Amino acid sequence: MYKVHPNAGCLLVLALLLAGRPEPASAASAKKIAGDASTALKELYATTPAAKVLGSQAKAILVFPRILKAGFMVGAQGGHGALRKGGKTVAYYNTVAASYGFQAGVQAFSYALFLMTDSAVEYLDHSGGWELGTGPSLVVVDVGAAKSLTTTTLKDDVYAFVFGQKGLMAGIGIQGSKITRIHPGP
Repeated sequence: MYKVHPNAGCLLVLALLLAGRPEPASAASAKKIAGDASTALKELYATTPAAKVLGSQAKAILVFPRILKAGFMVGAQGGHGALRKGGKTVAYYNTVAASYGFQAGVQAFSYALFLMTDSAVEYLDHSGGWELGTGPSLVVVDVGAAKSLTTTTLKDDVYAFVFGQKGLMAGIGIQGSKITRIHPGP
């Protein structure tokens, strides 16, 4: 029988945070983030028609093409993303979150935030860091809600789609994720 050290979860999270800590995006990585975000958004549009409808109405779209989540009792997740306006990348962001409770595994996923109002875009631009669940109203769109979503039913500031899940871990959440702008190098 193996015993798990009581601090094993904390050590795992610390190792993940140190290994995958957000770093300033260099010009080369900025280009990769923008390309990966475009690819992820195309994947979302191909599998979820409601996302394409939202994309046509959104003031901006913040796409995180690859979020890595890992944990054992204590977990962490993080990744880089691109803010797109008018089909072009205009800024770069990172997202991080921590969680605790019964969990074990590693998983990668993507998510896109459709900012539907000018005030939501302003909040992102001027907040100095946005913790999802505070600030503009946020709706996480599931498969059932996506089927009934139309441009006439849009009432909230931000709509989120989580997609492209790979790996084994129960539960994905973006509430409580902290989003912060990063500045690419020259």
